[in-house]
Amino acid sequence: QVQVEESGGDLVQPGGSLRLSCTISRSIFDGNPVGWSRQAPGKQREFIASITDFESTNYAESVKGRFAISRDNAKNMVYLQMNNLEAEDSAVYYCYARTTTPPLKTFWGQGTQVTVSS
Repeated sequence: QVQVEESGGDLVQPGGSLRLSCTISRSIFDGNPVGWSRQAPGKQREFIASITDFESTNYAESVKGRFAISRDNAKNMVYLQMNNLEAEDSAVYYCYARTTTPPLKTFWGQGTQVTVSS
């Protein structure tokens, strides 16, 4: 059974840091790009960051310079280091893996809540 499971969400003060982790089944992790999206209440889900199996990264403009995505291919895990957090970063953060060979599909986790508040 394919699994995508996030962890690490928490309540943090503005300016603080948080690290999210995600475990992805190896069958969909190896060789595929993985990443993070987020969804705030009343808003659409938005792309945050992605990383290919060759560790090429891509970021949304809103998080460039503050967030860093990484992957551990030996542990089939992906991480999101979030620094200098702002209230606008509050959202449910979702991890995903996207297959690049047919059948093309995106596998999502259940999400982890990040709240930035004093």
